[in-house]
Amino acid sequence: MDFQQLCTLETFQQVWSHYGYGGNLQDAVDQEFTRIKGLTYLDHAAATLYPESLVRDYCQDISRNVYGNPHSHSPSSRLTHDTVERVRYRVLQHFNATPQEYSVIFTSGCTAALKLVAESFPWRPQTESEAGSLFCYFTDSHTSVVGIRGLLSGRGVVALCISPSEVVNRAKEEAQGEDVIYQTPHLFCYPAQSNFSGRKYPLSHVKGIQMRHLYPACDHQGRWFVLLDAASHVSCSPLNLQDCPADFIPISFYKMFGFPTGLGALLVRNDAADMLKKTYFGGGTAAAYLSGEDYYVQAANISDRFEDGTVSFLDIIALNHSFEALYRITGGMNNIQQHTFGLARYTYMLLSSLCHGNRQPVAQIYNEGQFESPSTQGAILNFNLVDSLGQMIGYSQVDRMASLYNIHLRTGCFCNTGACQSFLGITNQQMKRNLQAGHVCGDSIDLVDGQPTGSVRISFGYMSTFEDCQKFLKFVAECFVEKPITVDQERLEKLKMATTGTQSFNLNPPIKFTNEKIYNVDEKEKPTEPSLKGLGQRDLNSHREAYTLTNIYIYPIKSCGAYEVHDWPVGPLGLLYDRGWMVVNGNGVCLSQKRETRLCLIRPQVHLTSNKLLLQASGMDSISVPLENNNQMNTSYRVCQTKVCNDRVETVDCGDEAASWLSNFLGQPCRLIRQNPDFTRDMKKGPRGVATSTSLSLVNEAQYLMINHASVELIQKLMRSRFEHIMCYSKYEIRFRANLVIINDEIFKCIKNGFLRNGCVTFGLYLAHQLPEGSSPGSVLSVGSLVQPESQKS
Repeated sequence: MDFQQLCTLETFQQVWSHYGYGGNLQDAVDQEFTRIKGLTYLDHAAATLYPESLVRDYCQDISRNVYGNPHSHSPSSRLTHDTVERVRYRVLQHFNATPQEYSVIFTSGCTAALKLVAESFPWRPQTESEAGSLFCYFTDSHTSVVGIRGLLSGRGVVALCISPSEVVNRAKEEAQGEDVIYQTPHLFCYPAQSNFSGRKYPLSHVKGIQMRHLYPACDHQGRWFVLLDAASHVSCSPLNLQDCPADFIPISFYKMFGFPTGLGALLVRNDAADMLKKTYFGGGTAAAYLSGEDYYVQAANISDRFEDGTVSFLDIIALNHSFEALYRITGGMNNIQQHTFGLARYTYMLLSSLCHGNRQPVAQIYNEGQFESPSTQGAILNFNLVDSLGQMIGYSQVDRMASLYNIHLRTGCFCNTGACQSFLGITNQQMKRNLQAGHVCGDSIDLVDGQPTGSVRISFGYMSTFEDCQKFLKFVAECFVEKPITVDQERLEKLKMATTGTQSFNLNPPIKFTNEKIYNVDEKEKPTEPSLKGLGQRDLNSHREAYTLTNIYIYPIKSCGAYEVHDWPVGPLGLLYDRGWMVVNGNGVCLSQKRETRLCLIRPQVHLTSNKLLLQASGMDSISVPLENNNQMNTSYRVCQTKVCNDRVETVDCGDEAASWLSNFLGQPCRLIRQNPDFTRDMKKGPRGVATSTSLSLVNEAQYLMINHASVELIQKLMRSRFEHIMCYSKYEIRFRANLVIINDEIFKCIKNGFLRNGCVTFGLYLAHQLPEGSSPGSVLSVGSLVQPESQKS
């Protein structure tokens, strides 16, 4: 088979079946990346490309919403704060972590995140009684990692550069564990993936270093922390922090999404966060300080503590749309990993087998192994081209010729001098002589005395296609191969067999989020038959403290209209299905009537017999969603996270039909989500500050909201006296969104005589964390019952 026959999609698919994302990839590229038509972009390791729908959705978002400085408390500021917090949860979910385990500190990029760790780590100099801190890093490290060394030179801290092979070769057979006596902190940094060669280093090194099993931790007493440089790795590969609980993980989002640029993050394991100590404090990081005295108390929240000044909140908001686009187009990082590795593997196979007419190889490729598996190799191919006499072709010549073919690639040492020296065989003395010869990083001096000073790197992204590989390979053949073109068939067959062996290799099983299991009501929360009809019906004369229940309202969708019932089951979270759903905007932030007044015009109804939640609104056809999760939801409805009253809640999306209905009615992108029944949200405080373990739905503070009808009548009377034109509704109670409406003159007298102050009236609202004795899940609450609230909230 000649070279032209090898450069076909059919040949590629014979050796790798994980191409595309279950559809026509070229159609997606034509729709989302029209600006790259006619060019071949192969520099995704430097910065990947953003889909056009991402920018459109983002522009619509910031055009429709007012986002204020999150350090204020205005509605626009709260919207920004809530959206930013939502993005933090989404970042953690992407890496299979929870807010209980990790915190997200937004930075300007991976370099800024590394610098933050370097400046905040509690380095300890050597003393007579104890060895000082060590900073250990791989030879195959980015400049931004090696640069930490410069911060330590005046602190008496030893910087130790080690080769990747030493970590395992010099390991101890038994793990040392944490040293109780010697608590000197040490920091070990290594890349999850080399940005030079694409080699993936074992993520198991994280635990090995922390447990002092691997070198150098096994030879040095103290407490070892791991700084995992994940910037290159996460661009095309999943990272599961449950498997590798590194202490600090810096990332840059433009390498993942292409947009926004200038934004990164440091993921900090909460158990290690207190080790970081700051000296400088900027706006928003202080709980309190004095300007005239050296007094400063840092913010309690880890993210607030390290985010000096106002974060780049519009860029952070853009991340919501970045995640949406990535998952919509590809389905997730496992798919991206398989797709991009296949393209890189195929290109490696053909390039490494391509020969000149005299059978001399065309390329010298710099990598470890043979691209056997996506667990050990990323979507990066690094090489230099060689002429038929075995002489190196300078990378600048390749770069200039590629530009003529409209092929975009990268040349040089890629801010990784250690890997460049190792692969190209450049000694320290040669590096210094190259500098004396005028060569500096990033210039076009590609050969000194016939020896290369750098190399050529191509890298793939999730939108890369087979045609990109094809155009690149044909470019090399046309411009740099002495004809006739030949192929080392024996080598090619060996590589094809190795590839075939990896076809069914399950690199990383799909990430299992801790909240992934979708609750099935059939198993857990099926309401039982009414067992307490007419709950609490007792003689009013013998229970003067009890109040007659006149109305029952449930609000199935938070902030939407009320649904009045005569009797209703009691569930573990309060009235069954009360505030079990809520509407969120395009960024996953809860919509309230303060932000979207038309929510009150949506009238949901719960039909227990048909297991349906009915959505109704004037001018709209009614639609329904199931009350209980079913098997279909387990596979097609995604789990997400949001906030209610500053509490993190885990939710399940209710599908596209409900989202379309709400979006059309409200005039903005919206989705309907329901609380994940597997998730437990507890009240922080019970009545009068008493702790309670009562579980809540999507209510703000308590399971039930109660109001006295007499209080409402008083308010209506006062409003009519002040504003003659105002309309008073016959059921004004629902304006206060009460579940239970009671009537009792004693409360009325108390309010009228004791709580009318400064022109304001306490309406007689009660937040009850539980109903009277005898009321339990499975009971039924009925109009006409006698109830007694446990607490009053003014």
